This record gives sequence, structure tokens and C-alpha cells, in this order.
Amino acid sequence: MVARAAAAPDLPALDAAVADCFACPRLVAWRERVAAERRAAFRDQTYWGRPVPGFGAPDAAIGILGLAPAAHGGNRTGRIFTGDRSGDVLFAALHRAGLANQPTSVAADDGLALAHTRIFAAVRCAPPDNKPLPAERDTCAPWLHRELALIRPTLRVVVALGAFAWAAWWPAARAVYGHRPPSPRPAFGHGTHVSLPGMPDLLGSYHVSQQNTFTGRLTPAMLDEVFGRAKELAGLA
Repeated sequence: MVARAAAAPDLPALDAAVADCFACPRLVAWRERVAAERRAAFRDQTYWGRPVPGFGAPDAAIGILGLAPAAHGGNRTGRIFTGDRSGDVLFAALHRAGLANQPTSVAADDGLALAHTRIFAAVRCAPPDNKPLPAERDTCAPWLHRELALIRPTLRVVVALGAFAWAAWWPAARAVYGHRPPSPRPAFGHGTHVSLPGMPDLLGSYHVSQQNTFTGRLTPAMLDEVFGRAKELAGLA
């Protein structure tokens, strides 16, 4: 799989290769089981049931790094953060920031387009209990590394959604930019900003999960602040 990822000459080729990955047996079994059983509310729909590629502008200045697709969101619709409550929060914030043409993301053919922004996950398959194993994260890493390499010419800032994405960034940055992470690594926190020479700026944000948004741990105003800062760092403000 490392060779397949490295051989992708552009984002469309990478996306196609990602969608055809069967490297992790546990994740393959889970994504296909969910797609076959389906949630009652989506009983009449055909689930994607495959790895979910990145989505957004090929010349992105802002990258948004998430954890993994949701079982009945991206694993159903085939587009990251699409068709679930987390996506509702994320794309509403991106729309307010002027980085999305609409505030909703319900289906892969709904007309959504991102400006200057690309979204991708550390793990491309929906995992059981939304918890990938370390070995699955590491197996999936070449897809992330290649995606970052392809948008490297324009990428200026990465927003890491949650501690898992924050941790996944450091080996990816080393693989793509050739820089060792600081020791000790900067701790994750909402609004934390790390700027290192020769690399995109890194911003931390609490994940847009219901666990955070329904409890008030992450509010729309907090997200607006993060994306406003990201635009400033990317030279878009």
C-alpha cells in the first residue's frame, strides 16, 4: 500500500486508490457490515461502505485533519463529514468563515464546494466505536502522507480536529516535510498554535463530535475563532 500511495500522481488518482483499499481486515469487515445492516433511518439507501477519500480544493491553503469517517456519515455517503451531526457543525462553521459555498453537507452530490480548504482523515475507514487501532492508523498513514505531499505547494496551515488527529500530524509532517517533531511534542489543546520553520502552521481544535458540541465543550464561537485564525495564518483574511 505504501507503493500505491506514493505512485499516485495527483489527487484524483489518490482518491481512487484510497477508495479501493482493503489493507485492514477489521476495518473492512466493520465498514461492510455497517453498509449491509444499515441504520433504520437510512434503510432505503445504498451505503458507500468503502474508504473515504479527502475532499476539497486541490490547491488548498488550509487542511483540516480529522480522525476517521463516521459509520453512518461518510461510510454511508462516501464523503468525509457528510450526512452526520459532526458534519453539520463543521460545514456550518466553514460557511460562516467563507470557506464553503453552503452550510450543509448531506450527500456527495449536494453541490457543496470548499474554497482554499481540503478535509482528510488520519484513518480512511469507519472504525468500530470510532476507535481505530494504532496498527490501523499506521497502515493508513501513507494515504495521508501522499495527500499532504500533493497539496504541499499551497498548504499553509493544518487544523487538527481532536487529539487523535493532532498525534497523527507529527509523523505525517516528518514523512512529508522531513522535520523531526519537537521533543517533547506540543500538547494538544483547543486553540493551540504551533509554528515551526519549513512546515505548515498547526492549530488544534476540539473535534466536532456530538460529545463536544452537545455538551457545550465546543461552541460555534470557538470554531469561528479557530477558522478565523486559520485564514489569517493562510493569508486569506
